[in-house]
Amino acid sequence: MLLFKLKSRFFLIFLLLFIGQGVVYAQSDEKEGRNNFAMYTKSGDFTVLEKARKFSDNAYKDHRDSIAYKNNLLRALVYSSLAVADSNRKLKYTKDPIEEAKFALSRLNDNQLNYENEAQIIYIHRKLSNAYLILGKRALNNNKLEEAYNNFKEVDAFSKSGINVKHNLSVLSSRLDKPEEAVNYYKDYLESLNKLSPENVLILADLYSKAGNPTEQLNTLLDGLDVFPNNKDILFEAINIYADNGSYDAVIPLISVAHELDPENIKLNYLAGYAYEIIGNRKLAAQYYETVIKLDDNNYDGNYELGLLFLKDYISDTTNVENFELAEKYLLKANEIDPNSENALKSLAVLYEKSADIIQYERVKNQLNQNTFN
Repeated sequence: MLLFKLKSRFFLIFLLLFIGQGVVYAQSDEKEGRNNFAMYTKSGDFTVLEKARKFSDNAYKDHRDSIAYKNNLLRALVYSSLAVADSNRKLKYTKDPIEEAKFALSRLNDNQLNYENEAQIIYIHRKLSNAYLILGKRALNNNKLEEAYNNFKEVDAFSKSGINVKHNLSVLSSRLDKPEEAVNYYKDYLESLNKLSPENVLILADLYSKAGNPTEQLNTLLDGLDVFPNNKDILFEAINIYADNGSYDAVIPLISVAHELDPENIKLNYLAGYAYEIIGNRKLAAQYYETVIKLDDNNYDGNYELGLLFLKDYISDTTNVENFELAEKYLLKANEIDPNSENALKSLAVLYEKSADIIQYERVKNQLNQNTFN
C-alpha cells in the first residue's frame, strides 16, 4: 500500500512537472514571438516576421494556449502584418492571414486587457484595413465590382474613418444598383471634406435622382445654390427640374439670375419665354422668344412659339392685320425649318381659316394630309 502511494505521488509530481514544462514552453514561444515581432516593427525585415509567425504558431497549438489572451494578441499582430507584407501570399497558409488575424482578434474579449493593449489593437485594425484595401483595389482593377465593394466595406469597418473609402463605396453602390447606399456613403464622404465643391452638390443630387427621391434631389440643389449662388450647372439643373415638374412659377426667380450668367444660352432663353408665357406674361415671353431667334434664326421652337403668340393675338382681334402678318411670318418660318411638323401646319390652318384665306387654308390642309399618309 505504501509503495502504491509513493508511486502515485511520483506520477502526480511527474505529471505536474510535465504540464508545467509545457506551459513554460508556450510562454517561451509567446515571448520569443513577441520579441521577434517587436524587431520586425523596427526593421521591417520579412524574415523576422516569419520567425515571429513560427513562434506564434507554436504557442497556439493546444486548446489552452489558443484561448490565452497573450497568444491571441500575438497571433492577431503577426497575421494582420502578414496579410499586408505578404499580400501576394508567397508563403503557405492553412487559412488566409486575414482570417487568422480576425479569428484571433475576435478572442480578445477582456475589456481591461484590451484597454491596456489599445495601441496594439489599433495596429491590428489598421493592418487589416490595409489588407482589405489591397484586395479591394485589386478587385476593382479586374472589374470585379461586387468583390471590390465587399472588400471596401471591410476597409471602412476596420479603419474607423482612418482610411476614407466612402467615395469608392458610393461609386460602387451606384454601379451595383444600390442607390440608397450610394447616397448614404456619399453623404458620409462629404462630411469628411473640409470644403464642399459644386461638383459634390451635383453628384449628390444625381444620386438622389437615381434613388428615386426627387424631393431630396431638388433640396440638395437649392442648398447648393445657397453656397454657390452663381454656379451655372447647379442653377440650370434646378431650373430643369422645376420645368419638368411644370412648376414654372418657381422657374421665374431663377431665370433672371441664370440669364445674367449666360445671356446667349438659347435653351435658357426659350425656357424663360415658355415660363413667362405659362404664367401669363405675354410681353416678356415674346421678348425671350425674339432673343432665341436673334441668336439662331433657324430655331424651330423660337419661331413656332412666337408665331403662336401672334396667332392668339389675332384670334382675339381678327381686324389686327399686323398680328396676322407676324403670326404668318413666324409660323411659315417654323414650317420651312421643319416641313414635317404638324404643329406648325395646324397653326397655319387655324390662321388661314380665321382670316378666310381659303386658298392658303386648302394648301396647308393638303400638306397636312400628305404628311399623314407619307
